[in-house]
Amino acid sequence: MERKRIVHTLDTPYSAIEWPQISQEDQDAILELLCHLLAPLGAHRRSFIPASKGKRKRVKKASGPESSSAAAPVPAAPPVPELAGYVDVGLSKISRTLQIMSDKDKLVRSSESAASKREEATTGVESRPYTVVFVARSGQSSAFHCHFPQMVALAAASRSPDEAVRLVGFSKACEERLSAALGIPRVSSIALREGAPQAKGLVDFVREHVASIEITWLREARSASFLETRIDAVPTKVGTKKPRLS
Repeated sequence: MERKRIVHTLDTPYSAIEWPQISQEDQDAILELLCHLLAPLGAHRRSFIPASKGKRKRVKKASGPESSSAAAPVPAAPPVPELAGYVDVGLSKISRTLQIMSDKDKLVRSSESAASKREEATTGVESRPYTVVFVARSGQSSAFHCHFPQMVALAAASRSPDEAVRLVGFSKACEERLSAALGIPRVSSIALREGAPQAKGLVDFVREHVASIEITWLREARSASFLETRIDAVPTKVGTKKPRLS
């Protein structure tokens, strides 16, 4: 018979922010629409942007005897698709932008907001907020993406429910498909900015099938009511005592 003992753990009394519940059928449809939208970016990268061969090889080639001969003219590559300016890739970039979105109301209300408004006007697309954030949750530690529900909820608080940024978490492994669509080695998170060309169908589908995130704990904290400390009683197994070696 297994021996057990009760271990008490302390937890926050506030409600946790959960990922939006999305059916697997809707996840598959969203993934198909997203890959179809990003396909031109990957095609342009594979066709006109040479893959990096490393700094050592470039230095060796430049110092070789071939460097003295005239190099063949390289044809100019066509411009990058317009969509590229509306797509952000990577944990750091998306997290920074979500932080800016959550602080935007404070900047606008402050008396020193004139300078920030002029700066936003010059940045163009970079000043546009996100409409959807896509995260591949499968195959990586939750430490890389556990902050997204809270950050997206705070970023969406300053906008109307219909225009609030949505968070889509893919539960099935899809990193390879996203990498192939974008033409880069590794992709775990993608964000679309407002007004992205050819993205209206995808954004409308997401807004119809994915609910916005509610910040329950923030409302609880602002109520200034007393919340008791949450103490969880967890039964755990007691291991067998190891005999001492004399």
